[in-house]
Amino acid sequence: MKLHKLDDMIKGWFVGHFTPTAHTTSDFEVGVKYYRQGESEAAHHHKQAVELTVIVSGRVIMFGREFVAGDIVTVERGESTAFVALEDTVTVVVKTPSVPADKFVD
Repeated sequence: MKLHKLDDMIKGWFVGHFTPTAHTTSDFEVGVKYYRQGESEAAHHHKQAVELTVIVSGRVIMFGREFVAGDIVTVERGESTAFVALEDTVTVVVKTPSVPADKFVD
C-alpha cells in the first residue's frame, strides 16, 4: 500500500508520465482540478493527446458554451479551447496518452 496527498501533486495531476505522481504511466494522465469562480486557463490544444474533462461540480465555459456538473467534454487532438469557471468548480481531467510538452497555448 502507498499513500499520496493530492496537495503534494502539481496542479492536481496525480497519474501520468511526470514527477511528482502517484502512479507513473505514459498511457494517460489524470488530474483533479479545483477552480475558484472567475479562474481561467488560456486557450490551448494538444497535438498528440485527447483530453476529457468531467465537470464534477460547478459551471464552466469551454468552446464558448456553458457546461455543468455531470457533463463530460472531450477535446480531440488539435482542437483548441479556453476554460473559465463561472462558479467554484471541481473537474476530473483525463488526457491520453501522457506526453510531456504536448500543451500548446494559442
